Amino acid sequence: TTVNACTAEYSIADYLKNNNIGDLSFNDAVNNYRKSINDGLLKIMSKMGISVISSYRGGYIFEALGLSRPLVNEFFPGLLSRISGIGLHGIEHILRDMHKYANKKNNMLPVGGYYRVRQSLNPNDKNDDHAWESAAIHLLQHAVNTDSYLTYKKYAQKIYELDNIHLRDLLDFQKKYEPIKLNEVETITEIRKKLVAPGISLGALSPIAHETLSIAMNRIGAKSDSGEGGEDPIRYKPKANGDNASSAIKQIASGRFGVTTEYLNNCKEIEIKMAQGAKPGEGGQLPGFKVSKIIARLRHSTEGVTLISPPPHHDIYSIEDLAQLIYDLKQVNPKAKVCVKLVARSGIGTIAAGVAKAHADAILISGHSGGTGASPQTSIKYAGLPWELGLSETHQVLCLNNLRDRVTLRADGGIKTGRDVVIAAMLGAEEFGIGTGALIAMGCLMVRQCHSNTCPVGVCTQNPKLIEKFTGTPEKVVNLYSFIAEEVREILASLGMRSLQDVIGRTDLLKQINRGRDYLDDLDLNPLLVQANSDNGKNRCSLADGERNEVPSSLDIKMIKDAKPLFDAREKMQLQYDICNTDRAVGTRISSEITRKFGMNELDDGHLHIKLRGSAGQSLGAFLVKGILLGVRGEANDYVGKGLSGGEIYLRAPRISNLVTRENTIIGNTCLYGATSGHLYAAGQAGERFAVRNSGAISVIEGCGSNGCEYMTGGEVMILGQVGHNFAAGMTGGWAFVLDINDNFPSRINDETVGVYKIKTQEWQNHCLKLLERHVKMSQSKWGEEIINNWQHMQQKFYHIVPHEIKKLGKLPYPLDNG
Repeated sequence: TTVNACTAEYSIADYLKNNNIGDLSFNDAVNNYRKSINDGLLKIMSKMGISVISSYRGGYIFEALGLSRPLVNEFFPGLLSRISGIGLHGIEHILRDMHKYANKKNNMLPVGGYYRVRQSLNPNDKNDDHAWESAAIHLLQHAVNTDSYLTYKKYAQKIYELDNIHLRDLLDFQKKYEPIKLNEVETITEIRKKLVAPGISLGALSPIAHETLSIAMNRIGAKSDSGEGGEDPIRYKPKANGDNASSAIKQIASGRFGVTTEYLNNCKEIEIKMAQGAKPGEGGQLPGFKVSKIIARLRHSTEGVTLISPPPHHDIYSIEDLAQLIYDLKQVNPKAKVCVKLVARSGIGTIAAGVAKAHADAILISGHSGGTGASPQTSIKYAGLPWELGLSETHQVLCLNNLRDRVTLRADGGIKTGRDVVIAAMLGAEEFGIGTGALIAMGCLMVRQCHSNTCPVGVCTQNPKLIEKFTGTPEKVVNLYSFIAEEVREILASLGMRSLQDVIGRTDLLKQINRGRDYLDDLDLNPLLVQANSDNGKNRCSLADGERNEVPSSLDIKMIKDAKPLFDAREKMQLQYDICNTDRAVGTRISSEITRKFGMNELDDGHLHIKLRGSAGQSLGAFLVKGILLGVRGEANDYVGKGLSGGEIYLRAPRISNLVTRENTIIGNTCLYGATSGHLYAAGQAGERFAVRNSGAISVIEGCGSNGCEYMTGGEVMILGQVGHNFAAGMTGGWAFVLDINDNFPSRINDETVGVYKIKTQEWQNHCLKLLERHVKMSQSKWGEEIINNWQHMQQKFYHIVPHEIKKLGKLPYPLDNG
């Protein structure tokens, strides 16, 4: 509202007058400026889930970080400023310095090194500070290459000598107890188990770098996180030399890339990625040139085709109940813990309390720094908050609500040294993610071109020639974690503490040592140091190693017992039950048992036929595996076929019903979300967001709500009736057929990534007819029968929706038309 665009246009005119920049006219320059502003504004609004300017204006979708409370109270009333900071006097001081610099004769403006290290052209300039600067990187790599703790200490000292960058740089330890001997402190082996390699997907990392990280963490009994890119099943079994390359933590994100029943059953922990600290509010994107053959296979997509990971507010935040997802995951893997990844922000404590009540076992607080360097520049700065703020608030709120003992707290985002680890523990963390440091140990040089597939050291690339330059080894990564653990021991000994467990939440052992620049009004870190206590006296997690917060059992427990001949002798069976809407995730637990006993693809289709009658609860057939045929005579709630992994589901109308199936809903919202293979046939309509992120399942239904086939990357969907608006948004793989009975389908489609065609060739007509016949057989659809009986007329009303990239790469089995 207060932006004076006229000033910007005057500045452009002045620049054009005094600089020779070719034939660019004033109008062209202003239009370029307007386009940039519009693109940036739309980017931020979409990231925040805001659709119109009137909602954006005055929305206060930010938090003040380092602005003094008096300034905020006067100019931003109602805005939160937890640590106070600079006021009008300080701002004036900075502006005067900038003005003085700009008006010096022959003074060149700095080239800028805000995003990557760059030397200024003016020798008198102070270069921008970077948390990872080249001298420290070289020292760390030399330390891990030579297994030299002495060199690591030089690296750590180099980090500590940098100007204040993080909030924790303004804190120091308060020594209340006499120091103890180093041999009285818990061992390196025990401390290393609390260190985690955070989620970095296979796709961001090269396959060898991703595997090296997992092997290193498994060697020391710690955990690595697969990230959201899936994992090669060949890694689930130890190698011949005994190395285990399977990530102990498997991540499940909004993109659902490579998430199958087998994937979820080969881990100790499942991490739900609600948000990421490096670019909160955004999804990710893997450009087509990084989608190699192996990436496409693991993510159930098409080689060379761009992959879009949806922004969280498109999926988990708004359409998937988190408590239900936690329940589903604890059914699909009856032994794994479930962690929820949250981004540091104001109000995170309230969110974390809800997560704890939803039976999560761990909560990860992800700070604003970190990431693989593939984040857009607009997401690297001024996005997200330091984990120090998010972690302290989460710990305090959980303690005050007597929930702290139910969850493990984990922190990550730019943790580099043992000092960082101990401070994080004192602010409430029990586990600590060290990601960028691990990549540097494997050879990363922080050139920040991860997104371009040109990593010169083979860490973040899928280019085979560049991967050959990879020199990382598990030993180097192990050395890094060992050095950090040893530094932690030294700090604990100096504080008179025998273990990390002893300092969790002990903010009384921290003190603020610096209030920053002399022109700051105030900088108050006391909100981080508030010590909260639970009424029950439990201020840290009390779950034993391997223990988790259990959820209620499902109908599957009875099914597994009744299917004993199947598990004992592989007998073919048919089971039958009445169900009601409190029966959730039916078919999920038994899918887990089948996967563990036989594998995910070993049984023939329909080997176990489960017939149900009634109204099924949420997540019917979630993660259902090949070999199970799950049929319902009745209806089902949301998330039918979520993560479908080869199983078959059909829904038939009740025998006594006189409803017209194509005019009535038989399954709820978000069905087939993240399905990777299998079939779903329903004699009726589906709700909103049908087949979101489907990457391999085949389905026929008789209508759906808005956002059908959103972000789909594979599979096949046929819809025999009306669809809602925004159909096929972000769809980059697979294809769909829609029967346009109301002659309005073209107005319902989002054609940004897809094209719309008529079914003209005999091959496609035969293909559709076979799919229809299968639908009628499975769902007993009368509407399907009617279409088949009038096929010559009805086939002309079908539209074929195909992604542009699939057509361009020639990935279709038949031509689109006779031409």
